[in-house]
Amino acid sequence: MIRTSPPFRADHVGSLLRPSSLKDARARREAGEISAAELRAIEDSAIEQIIARQAQIGLRSATDGEFRRAMWHFDFLGQLDGVERFRSDRGIAFKGGIETHPTGLRVNGKLGYSAHPMVEHFRFLRDHTPSGVIPKMTIPSPSVLHFRGGRRAVSVDIYPEMDAFYHDLSLAYRDAVQDFAAAGCRYLQIDEVNLAYLCDEEQRAGLRERGEDPDRLPAIYRDMINSAIGGQPADMTIVMHLCRGNFRSSWIAQGGYEPVAEMLFNEIGVNGYFMEFDTERAGGFEPLRFLPKNKTVVLGLVTSKAGALESTDELERRIDNAAKYVDLERLCLSPQCGFASTEEGNLLSEEEQWAKLSRVVEVARKVWGH
Repeated sequence: MIRTSPPFRADHVGSLLRPSSLKDARARREAGEISAAELRAIEDSAIEQIIARQAQIGLRSATDGEFRRAMWHFDFLGQLDGVERFRSDRGIAFKGGIETHPTGLRVNGKLGYSAHPMVEHFRFLRDHTPSGVIPKMTIPSPSVLHFRGGRRAVSVDIYPEMDAFYHDLSLAYRDAVQDFAAAGCRYLQIDEVNLAYLCDEEQRAGLRERGEDPDRLPAIYRDMINSAIGGQPADMTIVMHLCRGNFRSSWIAQGGYEPVAEMLFNEIGVNGYFMEFDTERAGGFEPLRFLPKNKTVVLGLVTSKAGALESTDELERRIDNAAKYVDLERLCLSPQCGFASTEEGNLLSEEEQWAKLSRVVEVARKVWGH
C-alpha cells in the first residue's frame, strides 16, 4: 500500500555527505577568506542540487542534508537562549579511539526561544522542494542538552533544581516546534539518540559515575519531548530517530531496544520512528511488538557507515522478519542513520551514498508497490 503522508515507504534520516566544494568553502570562511554571504551562496547551490537528486531517485521527502551545520546537534542547541557553545578539553569519544572536535555546551542563562536561524534554513528548503516531495526538517531531541553534560553543564545559580531546567527546556522546544510549523514545516524529525544509549550498560554506568540515575532519565526525556510537541498542528507529522552514535563511521553505544520499547512506543506522542537495525548492536526486532496500530516504524536496515551495497534479497528477508512482530503496512525502509552527522561525514563515497538511497527506493517499490 502506498503511503500518502510521511514517513514514506522509502525514506531517509536526513544528513548527507558534504561535497568537496562545500567543505572547501566552509574552511575558507573559517579562515576569513570569504564572507558569510559568499558561503551562504555556495551552500544554497549545493542544497538545491541535493534536493533535486533526492527527488530524481524517487524519494518522497527531501532534506537540506544538514549542509549548513558542522554537527547535527550543537548547531541547533547552541542557538537557544541561555546556551553557550565553547571549546572543551576534549570531544565526544567514539569507538576506535576517535573523537569529535572539542566542542561543548553549557547553560549559563535562563533557557528560552527567541528565534532560530534554522527556521530560515527550512524556508529555503521549502521554497526549493519540487511539487510532490515533502520538505523534512531535523533537530536534536531536548534530551541531548542534558545527556551530554548533565548537572555540571547547567549553572546552579540559574537552575538550582533540575526540574526547572527540564521545564524551561521543553517550553523553549515547544516554541521552536511552533515556529517551524508556522513556517510551513509538516514533517519534523527529532533525533533522540539517548534513549538508545540508555539500553547500553556501559553508558548507564557512566551516568551513575557522574551522579545520574539512568532509571529515571527515560521518563524525564519522555515528558520533555511530549511537552515540546504538545502544540503541533494536526497535519504535522513528527517522527523520532534513534541510533547509537554516528561519526566517521564509528559508534558509541550498543544494546537492543527492549528496556525502553514499551514506553518509547506507547508513551511518547510522536507519529513514527526511524530505528537503527543495521547491525547486531541494535538487537532484534522483538521490541516492535509494542508498536501501537496508529504508528509507523521505518526500519534502518541499510547502513550509512560503509559503502558496500546491501542486496535486495537480504533487505527483503529482514523486512519479512520484522513483519513477524508488526504488520507490514506499518513498516517502511531507510538507512539506519544519516551519512554525515558531522561535516566530516562517514567513510564512503557520494556515489555509494546515492546507490544506497536508490536501493532503499528499489526495495520499497518491490515490497509495498510503486
